[in-house]
Amino acid sequence: MPIQHILVPLDFSPDAEQALAYAMALAQTHQARLPLLHVKDTMSWGVVQAEARIPPSVWHQLETRLAEDMAELLARVQEGGLHGETVIAEGVPFQTIIDTAQDTGVDLIVMGTRGRTELTPVLMGSVAEKVIRLAPCPVLVTRETTEDSPA
Repeated sequence: MPIQHILVPLDFSPDAEQALAYAMALAQTHQARLPLLHVKDTMSWGVVQAEARIPPSVWHQLETRLAEDMAELLARVQEGGLHGETVIAEGVPFQTIIDTAQDTGVDLIVMGTRGRTELTPVLMGSVAEKVIRLAPCPVLVTRETTEDSPA
């Protein structure tokens, strides 16, 4: 089965960094395109916006920083001789990942096991687990390796 299009959902966690490294290695081997996806969780962002009363100028700064961070990751991909693009979307993370995979016809999703928060999976279920169950293509799940991790 050819792998020509690898979707990498990113949340800037260490696990997502590990997933990007795996995806880049696979993309090199298969000469695959590498779209990088960040999903702004509408539930989390909506609660913060409603409760925090953060001025629009601060939201603009956050949006600008997010775009800059994604551009830095894309530059790393391109420095590796790979083709890719960034996508910043709003929605429920697992559903947006699945929808993006389906809409763009990716051959593989490479993602980390844990995101930025440890409590969310306990309350709502793992994003990775939902993507594995519902994705229209194979999913490779990576995890950050640490000194305590088994080899």
